[in-house]
Amino acid sequence: MPAQTTASPSTASDLPLPTPVLVVEDELLIQQRLARILAQLGYQPDMLCFAQTLGAARQQAGQRRHALALVDLGLPDGNGTELIAQLRAQDAGMGILVISAWSTEEAILQALRAGATGYLLKERDDLEVMLSIRSVLRGGAPIDPFIARRVMTEFQQTPPADAVAVAAAAEDAAAGDDVLSAREIGILHHVASGLSHRETAERLHISRHTVEAHIRNIYRKLAVNSRLRAISEARARGLMD
Repeated sequence: MPAQTTASPSTASDLPLPTPVLVVEDELLIQQRLARILAQLGYQPDMLCFAQTLGAARQQAGQRRHALALVDLGLPDGNGTELIAQLRAQDAGMGILVISAWSTEEAILQALRAGATGYLLKERDDLEVMLSIRSVLRGGAPIDPFIARRVMTEFQQTPPADAVAVAAAAEDAAAGDDVLSAREIGILHHVASGLSHRETAERLHISRHTVEAHIRNIYRKLAVNSRLRAISEARARGLMD
């Protein structure tokens, strides 16, 4: 069944409400909290679908298209990042907001690479959660202030020479060229060999941030959202052996 958009009550919100919503959270109290917040935005109970495990969520996603998802990462049977990748593959424009207690750099980057629209920590109050959901509904990409501060700190610590490389990657992306550069093809070869972003950076004597900037450009140019798809598409275009 395709996702739908429903006009919300004017007393709750002037936003169109994409439905149904998939809420993936194993803690009952947090589920109830999110249901209450969604109700304040205008969502009715029959617009919401709940899953407490990764397996149950993936099954629901396979049976029905959802228009919005609120996803926890730390699930009893696995990592919610796997679900995010599945949802993003089904719908490139879907809003996927991570609401998790996990705040490690690895968890955050994995979720965003998989296709999460935004990332919020569970410790935020109801108003902040509501504002983040509203932002997603408006097409925004909300990032928890604590996480944003950490990311900014890391970029500010990037060595000057490498910052030039990051800027070069950004300029290449802005150029609108859909052909991979020699550097991007080289990085994709390293990725295809199974190296992590950090290992690729060490091989090329650049920072991990530069590698990630190039990876984002590769994804954009090839219109993909995962390393496996990028490798497959590059080979299909004859860009890789």
